[in-house]
Amino acid sequence: MSTTQPPGAPESAARSEARFRHELYPYRGQDQFMTGTLGYIREALEADEAVVVAVPEARAALLRGELAGEPAVTFVDTATAGPNPGRLVAAWTAWLEGSGEGGRPVRGVGETAWSQARNAAHLSELRQHEWLLNQAFARSSAWSMLCPYDATDGDQAALRSVSRCHPLIHEDGRNTPNGDFLDAGPYPFEVLPAPCDPYQEVSYTYGDLAAVRSKVAQCASDAGVSQEQQAKLAVAATEIATNSIRHGGGSGTLRTWAQDSVFLCEFRDAGYIADPMAGRIRPSARQLGGRGLWLAHQLCDLVEIRSTPEQGTTVRLHMDVQAR
Repeated sequence: MSTTQPPGAPESAARSEARFRHELYPYRGQDQFMTGTLGYIREALEADEAVVVAVPEARAALLRGELAGEPAVTFVDTATAGPNPGRLVAAWTAWLEGSGEGGRPVRGVGETAWSQARNAAHLSELRQHEWLLNQAFARSSAWSMLCPYDATDGDQAALRSVSRCHPLIHEDGRNTPNGDFLDAGPYPFEVLPAPCDPYQEVSYTYGDLAAVRSKVAQCASDAGVSQEQQAKLAVAATEIATNSIRHGGGSGTLRTWAQDSVFLCEFRDAGYIADPMAGRIRPSARQLGGRGLWLAHQLCDLVEIRSTPEQGTTVRLHMDVQAR
């Protein structure tokens, strides 16, 4: 895909200077949402750029009414990606590639449903996703993204935590550098809380994968996880335990527990995952290995990964417990 260049600028110069623009748009009320978002979209259309819109359905209906079936604007349903924020980078990649055919520049409008976060872990992963977008598309100069954020409640702490994930702030139709942006160093992961009592713990090593699957299945069943979800969890747990054995020093520790209508499996080992994008990019057909975390993200309702050279790796798989 190509990028739009400023008038009179050589094509090579435009390509070297253009970069992914990730803009936070704090708004208050429906009128501000429509004014800022429509202005951004219409600016894109005037520049002959395509637009992908992924916002809550109530907001999407308002925008559709104003845009009157504009063919360059594609509305996508973020629910198709499922509840796990770890799937969203791959989803955005697919949506944008589908809209940028023929080298057409693309803009995205993506409003995360922060108010619908199911718990603190989900909210933390949503923030991490927003921050990782900067890394995922750092080398892509063909598109930009506006992230509307409803700041009506005036929660400055929440707004600042979201702001830290965006290098630019959008205001009055313009973007300015964001002084709060975490522009250096790794993402400051929130410390995982201790498992809820009572929890069960077992160690595993070579030859123990069947025992791991059996343990997870029994504990998930006891917690009320449906058989369909148990089948998905069995595959994800096998993949993560296999990673521990192959890359985490040959062994690991499994913990299982239930908490607030969620069943959790935690895998700990001595390995280190250096790439924060691990599991978030769809593996290529020719790729050897590297599918375990990807599968876990596709199968589980939430995946938390914490990894440092000093403390090793912890992977938590979350599966919602359906009401009986």
